[in-house]
Amino acid sequence: MQVMLWTSGHYGAEPGATMGKIESRIGLEADAHLYRADTNLFDAIEKEHSEKNLSVIFFDEAQFLTKDQVWQLARVGDKLKLPVLCYGLRTDFQGELFEGSAALLAIADELREARTICHCGKKATMTARMDEQGNAIKSGEQVSVGKEVYVSLCRSHWEEALGR
Repeated sequence: MQVMLWTSGHYGAEPGATMGKIESRIGLEADAHLYRADTNLFDAIEKEHSEKNLSVIFFDEAQFLTKDQVWQLARVGDKLKLPVLCYGLRTDFQGELFEGSAALLAIADELREARTICHCGKKATMTARMDEQGNAIKSGEQVSVGKEVYVSLCRSHWEEALGR
């Protein structure tokens, strides 16, 4: 089975790098193609498919896709007949949809939620960005790759953390 892996160019990649890594929380890792806002995903996947007869396409950090890129992935499914699996966050630390997540929610053929659990045991649906002292950050850029820590929380604990 030929799998083409992709992840966002936001994390640690040198400008112009085309390959990065997908890393799991349990220590597994795999090489992955990097995408950026200007990457034409349909063209890249079509080219790779013509050379390697791909079986499936996997996207990590799919929240960082642009709306146009999500439509390109829909065309990969429709025209190239390849399954495309996307994993990522639905909302940012302020409770707002990411562009890629919004487009995926709008046009995906099928949605399956990977559940995360809050420290209280409830389903975590929100993400809080915490500073180095453990305080929730309430404002800032939607995407940050600094020293902040992201914590999955249920809506109730997310609101509590943000003082809402």
